[in-house]
Amino acid sequence: MNSLEIRALSDDAATIALLADLLIETVAAGGSVSFMHPLPAEAARDFWRKSLAAAARGERAVLGAWHGGVLAGTVTLLLDFPPNQPHRAEIAKLMTGREHRGKGVATRLMRAAEKLAIEKGRTLLVLDTAREEGAAGLYEKLGFAFAGEIPDFALKPHGGLTGTLIYWKRIGAAAADTLP
Repeated sequence: MNSLEIRALSDDAATIALLADLLIETVAAGGSVSFMHPLPAEAARDFWRKSLAAAARGERAVLGAWHGGVLAGTVTLLLDFPPNQPHRAEIAKLMTGREHRGKGVATRLMRAAEKLAIEKGRTLLVLDTAREEGAAGLYEKLGFAFAGEIPDFALKPHGGLTGTLIYWKRIGAAAADTLP
């Protein structure tokens, strides 16, 4: 997907509708992104309105991967942490549209989020993913270290419990300090 463009998303009705559709599709397919199936469209739109409002305040960044005029995927970089954690950021809501999976979209989104975190002076990235059907393989391929598992952490979108896997990665200056 050479023509893939990654950019920060804005709070407009068309973008919110595209993000809501992607979230609904992800949840319907079993993606563990904090919502249950069936996800009402208004709840999905409300989530993205709030998320993009937080981005406008600098508390997070919501990035989108565009293939032509199609939103192929999204990732959120959480930046708003307590005073004793100004050095870290968290990856959330990595989603790729069904038609765009397996084409490097998630990898490109993750690299863009990491670059942005470094630009914001962050030296540690953390994330979690569902034990079942999560993206652990992708995160490990991108250099994230497995920290542990919390069993029965959340409900899967179609019911039943799943554990969550916790990952971390040193970035920027902190990553450079660990090189031999």
